[in-house]
Amino acid sequence: MKIVKLTDDTKNQILQNLLKRSPSQYTEYEATVNEIIGNVRNNGNEALFEYTKKFDGYELTEENILVTRQEIDEAYSKLDKEFIDVLKEAAENIRSFHVKQLRNSWFDSKEDGSLLGMKITAIDRAGVYVPGGKAAYPSSVLMNVIPAKVAGVRDIIMTTPPGKTGVINPGTLVAADIAGVDRIYKAGGAQAVAAMAFGTESIPKVDKITGPGNIFVALAKKAVYGHVSIDSIAGPSEVMVLADETANAHYVAADLLSQAEHDELASAILVTTSEKLAEDVNIEIEGYLKKLERADIIRKSLDNYGYILLADNLQDGIDAVNEIASEHLEILTSNPFDTMTRIRNAGAIFLGEYSSEPLGDYFAGPNHILPTNGTAKFFSPVNVDDFIKKTSIISYSREALEKVHRQIELFARSEGLTAHENSIAVRFENNSQS
Repeated sequence: MKIVKLTDDTKNQILQNLLKRSPSQYTEYEATVNEIIGNVRNNGNEALFEYTKKFDGYELTEENILVTRQEIDEAYSKLDKEFIDVLKEAAENIRSFHVKQLRNSWFDSKEDGSLLGMKITAIDRAGVYVPGGKAAYPSSVLMNVIPAKVAGVRDIIMTTPPGKTGVINPGTLVAADIAGVDRIYKAGGAQAVAAMAFGTESIPKVDKITGPGNIFVALAKKAVYGHVSIDSIAGPSEVMVLADETANAHYVAADLLSQAEHDELASAILVTTSEKLAEDVNIEIEGYLKKLERADIIRKSLDNYGYILLADNLQDGIDAVNEIASEHLEILTSNPFDTMTRIRNAGAIFLGEYSSEPLGDYFAGPNHILPTNGTAKFFSPVNVDDFIKKTSIISYSREALEKVHRQIELFARSEGLTAHENSIAVRFENNSQS
C-alpha cells in the first residue's frame, strides 16, 4: 500500500479519488436505467418479463414469478444445518439489537385543553432488493428485513434475480424465510426496482426500497426516489483503521484486506501515528496476498484506493477520519473508547483488536448497511426508524386557542395569507372579549 504523509493536500486528493467511486459519477448509464424504469412503469409485467429474459436468461411468467413454499423448503435441504443454525443465531442478534431502537407515540396535554403529540406508525409495505449470482449475501437479507419486521411493517416483499433455470440462491431464500419475508419475487436489476416503485400486475407497489445492488440498481433507486423512499445510494465498500504504535500489524493488515476483497473499487485506508506500524502492515499484507483466494481483486483495490496515512499526532489522524467519514472505522489505539468520543463521522465504529469489521458484517447485531462515500456525515445505518413515519398530533380547546389567536392572526397577516388569518379569526368573531 502507498505510504503517504498526512497533510491537508494529501487528504483532499484522497477524498477526490474516493468520490470517483460514487454511483452518482456513472452518468453514462442513467439513460439506460431511465428507459427501463419508464418501460416497466408503463407496461408492467410485459416489460418486466422481457428484461428478465434479456438480462437473466429466464422465461418469467405470472405463474412462476412468485417463489413457492416448496422452493424455500428445497433451499433448506441444500444448506448445511450448521450454517442454518448460524443464520438463525445471527438473526436473533440482529433482532435483539434493533428492538432497542423502537420508539413509542407520545402525547403531552395541558389543563387548558391543548394536546400535542407524535404518532409513530410503521410504513405499510417495504420492498427489499437482493442481488443474485456471486453477489448473493444472506447476511444482507437479514440486515434489510429484520429492522422492517421489528418496526412493525405489515407486508415485506423481496425481489431477487433468478438464474437461467429460475433457481434462487438457497442462502438467500433461507435467510429471507428466517427473517420473515412475506413474499419473494423472481426479478432483478433496475426492472425489479421499477416494479417495486410503481407496481405491476404481479409485484405490488411498495413504500420504501432497501438493499444493495450493482450500478444499475443504485441508479434505479436514485431515479425512483420521491415516488418511494429508499435507504441510500450505496457505493463500494470501505474500511478505515485508526491505529497508534500499540496496534498489532498482523491484525491490521488482515482487517484492511477483509474489505479490499469485495471488489476493485473497495477502499482500505490505515491512518497511523507510527511509521513502524505502517511498514509492518505492508509486510503483513504481502504475506497474506500469497494465500488469499481473491488476491488479484485485493491488489487492484489497494493499488487504486488503498492508502497508509502517516499522521504527526493522533488528533491529526482523528481529524482526517472525521473528514473522510468512512463506512467502517476500526480504532486500534491504546485507549480506543477515549478515541471514539472524538469521532463524529463514521458509519460503524469497531473498538479494540478483537472487534474486527466482519463481526459487524455477520453476527454482532448492529446493521451492516452503512453510509458510504463520505455520506456518514449526514446519513445513518439502516435502522428501525427507516421503516416508520411520524405524524404530528394537534388538538386545542376553545380556551387554549383563545389565548393565542391574536398571535396566530398577526403571523398569518404578516405573511400576506389573509385566509389563514380568517380561519382563526372566525372562531372568535362574536367574542366581545377578543
